[in-house]
Amino acid sequence: MGARNNEYHYETVVEAINELRRKGYTHDFNLEENCLICGAGQFTHEEFDVEEVYRYEGMSDPGDEATVYGIASKTGVKGILVTGNASEIDSRSEAILRKLHY
Repeated sequence: MGARNNEYHYETVVEAINELRRKGYTHDFNLEENCLICGAGQFTHEEFDVEEVYRYEGMSDPGDEATVYGIASKTGVKGILVTGNASEIDSRSEAILRKLHY
């Protein structure tokens, strides 16, 4: 698995996304059933590494929770995945969730 960078916590989700874009994470990943997809393809949990993670918790509303991931595929595709409340993520994506939250 790739190294995770959590050394700096950006003030907002938007700041984290903008910084990841500056670092070359140019694709937008979406979570699908047991894979991540983007315009560059589809990736199973074995085909990508999570390199950076930034977590945000809502002050008064758990629905405001978000996690921003900087992800790189084994083929060199770099992108961003933003997830909300973990309980809202489909349980059919268990292998992906284990990888994201190891």
